[in-house]
Amino acid sequence: MNRQDPCGIQLPRRRFVQGLALGGVAAALGLRGRALHAQATAARAELRGDHFELSIGELPVDFTGRRRIATVVNGQLPAPLLRWRQGDTVTLRVRNRLAATSSIHWHGMVLPADMDGVPGLSFDGIPPGGEYLYRFQVNQAGTYWYHSHSRFQEQTGLYGPIVIEPRRGERHPAERDYVLLLSDWSDTDPERVYANLKKQSDYYNTGEPVAGDFLRDAGRRGVAAALAERRMWQQMRMDPTDLSDVSAAAYTYLVNGTTPAGNWSGLFAAGERVRLRFINGASMSFFDVRIPGLKMTVVAADGQDIEPVSVDEFRIGTAETVDVIVQPPADRAWTIFAQSMDRSGYARATLTPRIGMTAELPPLDPRPLLSMGDMMGDMGGGMHGHAMAMPGMAHDMGGDAMAGMSGMSGMTMAPSATGVEVDMRVAQPRTNLDDPGVGLRGNGRRVLSYADLHALDAPISPRVDREISLRLTGNMQRYLWSFDATRFSQAEPLRLKYGEHVRIVLTNDTMMTHPIHLHGMWSELESPNGEFQVRKHTVVVQPAQRISYRVSADALGRWAYHCHLLYHMEAGMFREVVVA
Repeated sequence: MNRQDPCGIQLPRRRFVQGLALGGVAAALGLRGRALHAQATAARAELRGDHFELSIGELPVDFTGRRRIATVVNGQLPAPLLRWRQGDTVTLRVRNRLAATSSIHWHGMVLPADMDGVPGLSFDGIPPGGEYLYRFQVNQAGTYWYHSHSRFQEQTGLYGPIVIEPRRGERHPAERDYVLLLSDWSDTDPERVYANLKKQSDYYNTGEPVAGDFLRDAGRRGVAAALAERRMWQQMRMDPTDLSDVSAAAYTYLVNGTTPAGNWSGLFAAGERVRLRFINGASMSFFDVRIPGLKMTVVAADGQDIEPVSVDEFRIGTAETVDVIVQPPADRAWTIFAQSMDRSGYARATLTPRIGMTAELPPLDPRPLLSMGDMMGDMGGGMHGHAMAMPGMAHDMGGDAMAGMSGMSGMTMAPSATGVEVDMRVAQPRTNLDDPGVGLRGNGRRVLSYADLHALDAPISPRVDREISLRLTGNMQRYLWSFDATRFSQAEPLRLKYGEHVRIVLTNDTMMTHPIHLHGMWSELESPNGEFQVRKHTVVVQPAQRISYRVSADALGRWAYHCHLLYHMEAGMFREVVVA
């Protein structure tokens, strides 16, 4: 049985039920009606000061009409908002009430290695019934977050926001200040999700081309061209719809732990400046965020103030944070709409002058498709200058498929496989930062890109002592992910000399977009010509793209370096970085 959702798309019954679930924790406790709505719209619990008592445990939740067990902090999902002050020394006593080892990582915080919270590197983890005392000085300000770094506990709810008040006050003061933590919840045990991906990498891809798509393409471009394109993708053993490994087929998308129907709401009065602190605390999802009819002024990225830039929409990668200022001119409700990158679903919140008011939900954008440019890199003139290697491609592709690639001069076919760890390699990656990404190009809205992000201060790393090049690699069919075709279990650590300044160059040889996070040190993104652009803790690398950033090795110890897509990290895209 299918139902029509507010965006006008047909949903199976399970997704319709998800739309009826009004806030998971409240529903599990039996709250209904106005009490439930009040819980969903109320300000989330927050803790202030310099000493914090946190307890990791379990709690029943219900986001979809089915009761499940979540991993929570102090009985809350998301975990409590922690408010710190720049310059303070904070102490956090974390107790583990779970039956398994747990941990908390303070994402984006620059701190001593033994406070970083990564079991096996910075400490042993917090054993069942045990506790760990985190203590460190807060030398930065802005919007950050915290989460478990133990297997899949982050996926089951162990994440929360951090807001650090600047020592000299906010550069952009506002009358209202709200945190919007985006996340993805699954009723399916994450171990089962991971096993499904290992067995069939497109298990959750509900947007794969069907007969109707072929007929449409054939009508537009001709049968021969449509056949050639499909044969080409098949021979490459790839799929142009492969944007997200896990879709709304398994996920319910949340804002501050509230479903779209629950509609988390923040109050404002017309003309007020409202600061919205977006945090992507999802395990596997990118979100494209907009407030229809309202401009957003981006003032910070990953906790760092930037030169303000006005946009209609921005993409926020997993683990990134983006702060915006909005000024609603009218005394009416405004929808905050965050659609998943694959357009399979959305999270939703509302800015409103009065609780209970709602605004129209926009329809989901059409499902985007990866282009050959996303696979091959530097387009040059048309396809000129392209070079791509695919295992066995020259032998496998038939004449029609090769004919369909006519005009793609400069593309090379690999006569032999590149290895079990790697299913493609891009020989001429693109280096531009002004591309907002697949699904956002030319959509008629002003969309933020990395080229728009400019720091307000000088770089920490003023020079480059040496350069390290790494390739983001994988085999999608086998669901293997790695750096330089070597999974973490088989890789040697990256070793940095204390005090040196290193340029890290990442080349994405995969069809997926990867958010890469280096613990303990800032990643100072460079423009294509090598100039300092912006300081970040998580750098998103698009398919067939090369990105570089500088790192000052100013933090002694063992640090994690990984893709922040949780199942990619667990499948091998992880390295240890040793600074000594």
